[in-house]
Amino acid sequence: MRYRFGTALNCIDGRTQIPVTEWLKAHYQLDYIDLITEPGMDRVLSHGPAYEVARLRENTIVSLTAHTSQVIAVVGHFDCSANPVSKCQHFKDIATSTQVVRSWGLPVQVIGLWVDEYGRIEVVCT
Repeated sequence: MRYRFGTALNCIDGRTQIPVTEWLKAHYQLDYIDLITEPGMDRVLSHGPAYEVARLRENTIVSLTAHTSQVIAVVGHFDCSANPVSKCQHFKDIATSTQVVRSWGLPVQVIGLWVDEYGRIEVVCT
C-alpha cells in the first residue's frame, strides 16, 4: 500500500502540531505529515538567516524525495515565543515564507496556514 504524505514547515510549539497534522490530513486526504520544525518558522523563512533557510530547504527536499509529499504547509501561530509579533505581521511573514518555499521550484503545492489560540486553522495563502 502506498501512503500519501504532506510536509509541514512548522514552529516547534507543541500546541500547533496536532491541529496542523489533522487539518492537512482532512483537507488533502493524506495519511502522514512529515514535520520540519524550527522556533518561529515563519520568521526564519521570511527573514533568514540564509544558512537556516538553506538547511530548511534541504530538509524539505529529504521529505519530498523520501515520501513524495503532495503539499507543503508553512505555518505560523498565535503566541509564538520566537516570533512575538502581531497577527497581521505573522500573516505577512507566512505569505513571504510561502513565496520563499515556492522559489525553491519544488513540484508541489505550497500553502500558508495560521493556528489561532483555539487550535483552529486559517488559510493565509494558497
